[in-house]
Amino acid sequence: MRRELVLVAAAATLYAAGTGVAPAQERLGADQGKILLTAGFSDYEGAGGGGLVPLAFTTGYGSSDSWGANAHYTGALLTDLRLHAYGIAAGMFDRVELSYVHHDLKFTDGALDGLGVSDDVLGVKVRLFGDAVYDQDRWWPQLAVGAQYKDHGGIDDAADAGLPGLVSPVQLGAEDDSGVDYYLTATKVLLAQSLLLNLTLRYTEANQFGLLGFGPDAELVPEATIGWLLSRKLAVGAEYRDRPDNLDVDEEDAAWTAFIAWAPTHHVSVVAAYLNIGSVLAPVTGDTTDQDGAYLSVQVGF
Repeated sequence: MRRELVLVAAAATLYAAGTGVAPAQERLGADQGKILLTAGFSDYEGAGGGGLVPLAFTTGYGSSDSWGANAHYTGALLTDLRLHAYGIAAGMFDRVELSYVHHDLKFTDGALDGLGVSDDVLGVKVRLFGDAVYDQDRWWPQLAVGAQYKDHGGIDDAADAGLPGLVSPVQLGAEDDSGVDYYLTATKVLLAQSLLLNLTLRYTEANQFGLLGFGPDAELVPEATIGWLLSRKLAVGAEYRDRPDNLDVDEEDAAWTAFIAWAPTHHVSVVAAYLNIGSVLAPVTGDTTDQDGAYLSVQVGF
């Protein structure tokens, strides 16, 4: 609860910093120089992106001479589980992005009812070259590289799910309870077609995004985003995220979303989506039901 209160306070502070009486350029140098939607949103792991996949955009609305920041909350209500995520992120000089997010996941029905998992993700992203919006006369996209350190917080209340003594994903066959994802992402906006295209290549050993630990093997997996800009404030689209299948006790499938994203101002943005991550621990539970349902992310900042 203390972490959540800190992040709520951070959100209030960021919102006040972005919407106060003084001109934006007087607020610690934050100029909000980027146009709407070009800061991305806050994806599941805290990076500037959509719902599941990072984009090459740098979070925050600061221009190349400034900076921006946000706080965000994400919730997912899937078939048998509930996910809550709280995070903060900052972008500097439209070049470097730093992010942090905490996840709490709880099974609320089915064979794993009662089991809980948590983790923390620290991220960094660096834009290499290109401008996805303004380079309309060039074929190349905006390109960025990133890394995400994920630290597993342990498994709670496993006895309630009929798995007494289970406290770590290592007991399920994972090699470690922490790991690092590395990714390269390319984003292009085709203004004449009101189209956003994104391709990400991720090198990862994370099992179920890291919620079931890491390893034993790492793979290079693709991710993609396609979005249509309905207006300068509203976009719809879909995401696909392939994932490694490391554990004998899990049959991990690709995850995907269909989303609608809305940014009414530079200070508030919302992503609502249908999310499907496939089954979880099906060989253990005998339940192959897809974990799917509603996804909502709300971000405030400048």
